[in-house]
Amino acid sequence: MRYPRFAGSFYPSNPESLLAMLSDFTDRGRKDDDVVAIVSPHAGYMYSGRTAGRVHSLLRDAETYIIIGPNHTGLGMPVAVSSDEWGTPIGVSKPDSEFVDAMPKATVVPDEMAFAEEHSLEVQLPFLQFLHSDFEIVPICMGLQDEESAREVAREIIQAYEETGKKIAVVASSDMHHYIPDEECRRRDEIIIEAVESMDVRSFYRTIYDTQASVCGYGPIAVAMLVADYFDASAELVHYSTSGDVADKSFVVGYAGIVFRI
Repeated sequence: MRYPRFAGSFYPSNPESLLAMLSDFTDRGRKDDDVVAIVSPHAGYMYSGRTAGRVHSLLRDAETYIIIGPNHTGLGMPVAVSSDEWGTPIGVSKPDSEFVDAMPKATVVPDEMAFAEEHSLEVQLPFLQFLHSDFEIVPICMGLQDEESAREVAREIIQAYEETGKKIAVVASSDMHHYIPDEECRRRDEIIIEAVESMDVRSFYRTIYDTQASVCGYGPIAVAMLVADYFDASAELVHYSTSGDVADKSFVVGYAGIVFRI
């Protein structure tokens, strides 16, 4: 089992404290069965938890949650999938082995090392455990985030969905621009958010590269766009914040909560 590596740093390790924080950040009454994918930030909860909670609250109940994050550490395979159980202070989530087995695994390779020190997926899990029950997970870590890799990952997810018939939802874990003044971060993030809302993946990548955006999970965002497009979904920003809302505004990170709704 993958034990919680970042409890006590990114979010509380005490179950009661974590549950209280999740209760403050989320609203169980807002679930929308048409929301098939989300973009959610992955910073410490004191910074990005409110945005994450707002967008997670809208995510539909599903049999399988595909959680996709960037590889910040460089460990493991370039694009990896985990088949471990994942623990947090409030529970244990099981892998969807049937779904993983149905993936071609031409690009997405089974490998636990990629997840050992990676925070971007772990911090999404308490939100899922708090808001949903009776689900399994498919964690995917993307060291390669180019457009071709994103399209391959999306194809593998769609093929497994078509083979298994599971009710799925995608959580793309990404922060926005990093370590620039608050006003500049908001301006640059607006450009990226508009590119996501266009649902044009090629244009999204062109925007990322042309602006030299420091968006850490642009590959996972692209996968969410592609899977959402398969379901004929559209994108909408539902919450935005920066770390400057709770800390120094001279050196911030941006956080966007985006839903993809059928």
